[in-house]
Amino acid sequence: MRKLRRTMMYIPGNNPGMIREGHIYGSDSLMFDLEDSVSLKEKDAARFLVYNALKTIDYEGTETVVRVNGLDTPFGRDDFEAIVRAKPDIIRLPKTEKPEDIIEADKLISEIETKVGMEVGTVKLMAAIESALGIINAYDIAKASPRLIAIAIGAEDFVTDMKTTRSKDGVELMMARSQVLLAARAAGIYALDTVFSDINDEEGFINEVKHIKQLGFDGKSVIHPKQIEPVHRIYTPSNKEIEKSIRVLNAIEEAERNGSGVIALDGKMIDGPIVERARRVIELAIATGIYNGGEKID
Repeated sequence: MRKLRRTMMYIPGNNPGMIREGHIYGSDSLMFDLEDSVSLKEKDAARFLVYNALKTIDYEGTETVVRVNGLDTPFGRDDFEAIVRAKPDIIRLPKTEKPEDIIEADKLISEIETKVGMEVGTVKLMAAIESALGIINAYDIAKASPRLIAIAIGAEDFVTDMKTTRSKDGVELMMARSQVLLAARAAGIYALDTVFSDINDEEGFINEVKHIKQLGFDGKSVIHPKQIEPVHRIYTPSNKEIEKSIRVLNAIEEAERNGSGVIALDGKMIDGPIVERARRVIELAIATGIYNGGEKID
């Protein structure tokens, strides 16, 4: 079953309270940030704080992600050396522009894993794509390493690179979102959407989540605990969707038992894509805990 990555909540690497208690809010993943949210003079202290948190705190099954500084910065290599040893689930590489960025990070992680006696491949990678060049190279980035499990779009840097700003309707992100999503699907990995920075605009946030879910993203980065519940609610299948999916799967099973080549439900033909979508709905319903695999829906 695919892992839920509906929400990935940012945790500033220099905020001890959030680092200690971030998992209580129920996001699918926590992303401890050593990059943009940490000032230059606090980089070393934040790295030390996140390292010790990962080594000592039980996050109760919540996926742990660390956004490191890039290897083209003075802090990147030190981040990798410390964080790989702390064994998070994922390291997120910022501002990824070409597949060589991923290959370099993969090689360094492998060297550190080998050095400390960790199985090579333990720590996974995620790429944040935040520039025009990164968008153009999205598929090559997505295929650059078997360690890479997801790509994400970083909107603020991207719109700056495009010499524009973010708008409520997100028209300036339309092509970039599509490119990231297509690359992820072609590579068979996850696609995560960018943050919505106005935590007081609940309506705007909900509209954007509905939009990116319809596009096909697996989830969204969030910056505040109150953004978690709306995302999970929107990504949770309704009883109507689950019931319809059960009927579709029952119909296909019955047709296979009877050796029938023509499958119909409610007067409509059932073909492969419909069956695949039904299976995804049931898989998501089971993963979210609202359905146990039986046919009864409460």
